[in-house]
Amino acid sequence: MFNRNRIKDPLGDRIFMGINYLFLVLVLIVVAYPLLYIVSSSFSSSRAVTSGQIWLLPVDFNIKAYISIFKSTQLMMGFYNTIIYTVVGTAINVILTVMLAYPLSRRSFYGRGAIIIFMMITMFFDGGLIPTYLLMKDLHLLDTRWAMWLPGALAVFQVIVARTFFQSSIPDELREAAEVDGCRDIRYLVSVVLPLSKPILAVMTLMYAVGHWNAYFDALIYLRSENLFPLQYVLRNLLILNAADPAMLANTSQQLRDQGFEQVLKYALIVVASIPILIMYPFVQRHFVKGVMVGSLKG
Repeated sequence: MFNRNRIKDPLGDRIFMGINYLFLVLVLIVVAYPLLYIVSSSFSSSRAVTSGQIWLLPVDFNIKAYISIFKSTQLMMGFYNTIIYTVVGTAINVILTVMLAYPLSRRSFYGRGAIIIFMMITMFFDGGLIPTYLLMKDLHLLDTRWAMWLPGALAVFQVIVARTFFQSSIPDELREAAEVDGCRDIRYLVSVVLPLSKPILAVMTLMYAVGHWNAYFDALIYLRSENLFPLQYVLRNLLILNAADPAMLANTSQQLRDQGFEQVLKYALIVVASIPILIMYPFVQRHFVKGVMVGSLKG
C-alpha cells in the first residue's frame, strides 16, 4: 500500500541514483550483449551468421552445430579430461591450502613469520619455465595427469587469504574450549574450523576450479598424448588454429562444410565450454562475496 507519509529523498539524491541506475543498465548491456550474440549465433544457420543477420535473437533456428559437437570424440574426451583435472586438481588445491593456512593462522606456531616471508617471495620470483619443465621431466611426470596438478598445486595468494580468514574469523575461545574437552588439532580443524569456514572454502573452490577449467598452457607444455588433452587445449586448436575435428563435419551436408558452419561451430563451442562454470557459480555465490570481503579487508 502506498505510504503518503514517506519522506521523499532530496532532489540531488534522486538525480544521483538515477544516474547510477542508468550507468549500471549501460554496463549490463555492454556485458550481456556479446554473450547473447554468441548464444544466438550458435543456434542460427550458417547463412544467417555469414550474412550478418544476427542482432539479438537466433535466425533460422537449428541445433546442427551442437549435434556435431556432441558427436566429436575429440571434444568429448576433452570434456572428460577437463572434468577430471578440475575435480581432482581443485581437491588437491583446497586441501593443501587449508593444511598450510591453518597452522600459519595459529599465533603459537613457531616461525610462521619467516615461512610467510619465504612464501611471499615466490609471488615475485620463480624458477622460470625451462627449470620447471626440466624438474617435471626428472620427476617423470611429462605426459601424465600429474603434470596438470602438481605445478600449480598451491597458490600463495589463496593461502594468505585463507590464513587471514582463519585468524580473524575463528575465535580463539573455541580452540581453548576444544582443548579443555580434549580435542586434538586435527579434530578441531575438521569439526570446528572447516564448518565455520564455508565462505572462504567456497571462494577457494571457485577460484581454483575456474583456473583448472580454463587451463591450457600446462597441457601445451607437458602433454603429448591426445587422450590427455583438456577441453581448453582442444578448443584452442579448433578456434585459433582452425584444426577442426573431422568427426564434427562428417555427418553434415556439403553445403554446411564451409566457413559459415565453422563460424557457427565456434560460437557453439564457446557456449558449451562456458556452461559448467555458469552452473557451478550459483551454488557458491552466497558465500563468494562474504569470503572475498573478509579475506581482503581483515588482516
